[in-house]
This record gives sequence, structure tokens and C-alpha cells, in this order.
Amino acid sequence: MDHPAPLALYIHWPFCVSKCPYCDFNSHVRAQIDQAAWESALLRDLAHEAAQLPGRRLGSIFFGGGTPSLMPPTTVAALIAAAERAWGFADDVEITLEANPSSVEAARFADLAAAGVNRVSLGLQALDDAALQMLGRAHDVTEGLAALATAQRHFTRVSFDLIYARPGQSAVAWEAELARAISFGTEHLSLYQLTIEPGTRFATDAAAGRLQLPEEEEAAALFEQTRRITAAAALPAYEVSNHARAGAESRHNLTYWRYHDYAGIGPGAHGRRGGMATMRHKKPENWMGAVARNGHGLVSEEPLSPTMRRDEALLMGLRLREGIDLAQVAARSGAGTDTLIDTAATATLAREGLIARVGDQLWVTDRGMLVLNAIIAALVPDR
Repeated sequence: MDHPAPLALYIHWPFCVSKCPYCDFNSHVRAQIDQAAWESALLRDLAHEAAQLPGRRLGSIFFGGGTPSLMPPTTVAALIAAAERAWGFADDVEITLEANPSSVEAARFADLAAAGVNRVSLGLQALDDAALQMLGRAHDVTEGLAALATAQRHFTRVSFDLIYARPGQSAVAWEAELARAISFGTEHLSLYQLTIEPGTRFATDAAAGRLQLPEEEEAAALFEQTRRITAAAALPAYEVSNHARAGAESRHNLTYWRYHDYAGIGPGAHGRRGGMATMRHKKPENWMGAVARNGHGLVSEEPLSPTMRRDEALLMGLRLREGIDLAQVAARSGAGTDTLIDTAATATLAREGLIARVGDQLWVTDRGMLVLNAIIAALVPDR
């Protein structure tokens, strides 16, 4: 009998000290937070979700946000303990927490590690003070690197984020910045192109002509440069924006990209369980009210049709260097193998060197990753 893949748990902490101008995540600034009430509500939401997913074992927990490094370590510890009681942990359970690299939050790292966190993801975002100011970050390079050093002392695994394709950034400058980032010796880097998301301050600035990103060809060259440099440093891309040494990939995020089940609790958290899409109330106050009324923060639970599951599996899996196994996607989605992809489009894209296929294994080439969204749109058959 096949055993299901280990379950992943996502816990959303929605609060930040300030809102970054490029951020469209579900993050909020509040003058006061009732920490005891939030711990209690998150534990209730977790208990409800655990009751819907009995008999599973947790392979990973991810505290995201917002800024979850602002959570009291006692709350983090309580949630980890409750998750272990509810599901049990895989032997190599990965417990990640996102953190801002400020001195205040770095001071909590020892307590967070004692609570059970064994992997931290730091939002350094840049190794240039002017760029950090432009990005609206509260820390400078010195403070950020001090936090990185503290994280490396306390956590088994450390990753950090950088944003490139910033206004005025040259290939020479990015190469030097990336080389410096690699020199710190972490086994995982998340390297994102700066994009303009609707509803952000950057979107307003771009519309008014106050912000101009590199041209498309320049951004594509930076993307290719990023892949070339990280591969040479034994940190190849295993996903569009994520790079790691062999074995150091984010196991939690691989659950999403491989389209396995995951539970999501906290404001705005999404989940996938047994072909069902779950979504929590997004606004913190609405989520808290729902938990008080119902014992959970759910706003919807919707069954996904085979077509929707197919589309999601393709959308997520083709982001990975390893690609997808069409037979597995067919089995998990309930869609027939012959209906998964447009075979004519597949042949055309393969001839153009944008995708590759061997048997049931299908993946996007490095060249194809530049136009990934267009490739997925071409592969999905008409409904």
C-alpha cells in the first residue's frame, strides 16, 4: 500500500513593523497585538485542521508572514508542540521561520531555536545600503550581516533572500553582490527579480514614472547570469528563484511544488487536503472573529475538479528543475494522462528548446524558464 507523502503545515503571522513598498503579501501593521489571544486562536485553528487530516505525519512546518520573527518564542514553541501532538513528526522534520535581519529579532534567535525551529529564512533583500533604503527596509547591511552571523550560530540550516533587477542595477554590480552572498556559506539562497505587484506603493510609483525597472532583455540577462553563477558555486537553481546545494532544498516548499497536501492556518492561509482547497479569512480581525465563533478561521472549503487539480499541478511542478511526472499528476488529479497536456504544443516547445520530455517526465529548460508562464499556458489543453 502506498503511504501518503509527509504533510506540510503553514502558519501565517500577519503582522509587520512597517509595510515594504514592493510587498503584496497578507501583512498588516498594528499598534497593539494581544499576544495571548493570538496564541490561543492559532492553537484552535491548528486543532481544527488536525481533525480534518488524521493519521498523517508532519514533514515540515513553515512560519510565514508578515514577520513571524516578531512572534513570542513561547507562542512558536506552543504551536510546534501542538503540531507534534496532533500529527507526530517525521524523523527529519524541517521547521522554518521567516525573519527580518534586525538586531531586535536576531536577539530572539536562541529562544526560537530552543522552541524547535531548525531552519531560518532571512529577508536580507540586498547587500547595498542605498538599495535597502530604496526597498523600504529598516535594516542596513551591517545590521543584516550581524543577524546572518547570529542565525548561523543558532540554526542548523539558514537561507536568505536577495532581490535583483533593481532600478539602475548593472550586471557587474549584481555579480559582485551575488559573489559576496555566496561567500557567507549558506546552503540555500532565494533570489527574486524585482516585480511590480498591483496595489503596492511601487505600483503607484511606477505608474507615476517615479520608478523604472530594467528593460525586459536586461532582466533576462540578469536571470541567466544568476543561474550561471549559482550553478558554478554548487548552488544550482532547483526552482525558478530558489537555489541550493544538493540535499539543502526547502522541503516545505517542495511539498507545494510537488502538489502534495498541506495544511494552512492563520489569516489568509491556503491549504490543499485530499482534493479540497481551503482558505482562511484574510483580515486579522475577521479571522479572529471566525475562530471565536466557529473554532477555526476558514472562510471556504471547495472541492477541486480534476481539471483544476491538473492545472495547479502543472503550474506548480513546472517551476521545478526536476519538472513533473505526468503519470503521477494524472493519478493525483484524477485527470486522464491523455488530457493533461496539449501534445502538439509540447512537440513545438520541445523543438524550440524550451521544454524537454523523456517518457512521462516533463520539465522546462533553463532557456524556457525565462518564459515559464507562457509555456504553461500553451501546454494546458482547452477546457
